[in-house]
Amino acid sequence: MAETESPHLFPRARTRHRIFGGLNKRQEHIFTWVAVVVVLLYVTGWIGAIHTAYEDQREIEREAKEAGVKLPPPPPAPPIATQIFHPDAPTTAFIDDAMLGFLNPLRGHSGKVYFTTVTPGAPIASGAPGGAKAVLTEGTDKVSSDFTAPDQPGVYKMAVQLNQAMRQLDNFNVITLVPFSEKRAGHIGTYYLGSWPFETGGTPKTPAYANPNGFIEVTQQNVDTPISAHFKLRDFLTKDQPNVWPKYLLLNPKLLDKLELTIQELEAMGHPVRHYRIMSGFRTPEYNHGGGNTQGRANLSRHMYGDASDTFVDNDGNGSMDDLNGDGRVDVRDAEVVMAAVERVERKNPSLVGGVGVYSACCGHGPFTHIDVRGYRARWRGTGSG
Repeated sequence: MAETESPHLFPRARTRHRIFGGLNKRQEHIFTWVAVVVVLLYVTGWIGAIHTAYEDQREIEREAKEAGVKLPPPPPAPPIATQIFHPDAPTTAFIDDAMLGFLNPLRGHSGKVYFTTVTPGAPIASGAPGGAKAVLTEGTDKVSSDFTAPDQPGVYKMAVQLNQAMRQLDNFNVITLVPFSEKRAGHIGTYYLGSWPFETGGTPKTPAYANPNGFIEVTQQNVDTPISAHFKLRDFLTKDQPNVWPKYLLLNPKLLDKLELTIQELEAMGHPVRHYRIMSGFRTPEYNHGGGNTQGRANLSRHMYGDASDTFVDNDGNGSMDDLNGDGRVDVRDAEVVMAAVERVERKNPSLVGGVGVYSACCGHGPFTHIDVRGYRARWRGTGSG
């Protein structure tokens, strides 16, 4: 069909008045020549400056030659990185994302992890730009020139300072742990934890079952601290001793990374996730052995090591797993949908490999999926409380 035969399919462009078309021909010529003159003046000045500097250097060399003095060779140009980060370099006006790239691993593969845990005085991160400092805040500022954790346990906001510039890290905390050695007769303060399986002797089958390094101190003031895009500290507390504060918690950032990636995979599979519930997170050894319903719990449960959680999708907020597979029922098949998402996460992220178990409804709760980052693959089906 010719263009002229169908004005609806091929509408002609309307002729627009010159006022909408920018400069007229005469104005365009004037603008072009003015621009040429400006550029020529700039180039002339630049060449003149170079010539002046060259002549000044030649004059210095002539005077030195007449005086019999040998001039030293000019110093080599320093690398760009040295020019930027040297203490005597011009003040850094701002800190961009590239300068903070050394902290990216702390946010996990998901990019959604909001914390890291370290023992007092241990390194927080490596690879910081020369001259950069960590500014850690919990009421007062503590400056660390080598990015080491404060000696005092707590939950610290972190900023990075470089010369006169400073940038606060959004949604990120450095948590300094209470050392394991602070536990006495199963207690830290008035909070009762109990004893870990190999605390009084024996050799764990892998380092993953050794005694923990330390604990997160959870207070009434920091209990709602976000630790990832979907979770807070309170979501992982042992469900006992409700009136005892502070409480103590083990929590591996890799678990949060795996949970956030599982949510991403569920959504990619067509299952929107507005609320992902943690039915059981950290369990103290005392609670694991004797608290609540102990049916189905393992003596070496990963829940005691802070890298396991029992979970379910609860978008409607009724306290039970949602019908994820759309069959009109809520049963273990919905827990298997979550398991399929975890399988996808582990295939893409081998460093997060661990255990996945699906559990049927039992004992006052609905079906759920156990997820952990124990370091080796394990799969099972179970009943009870996990």
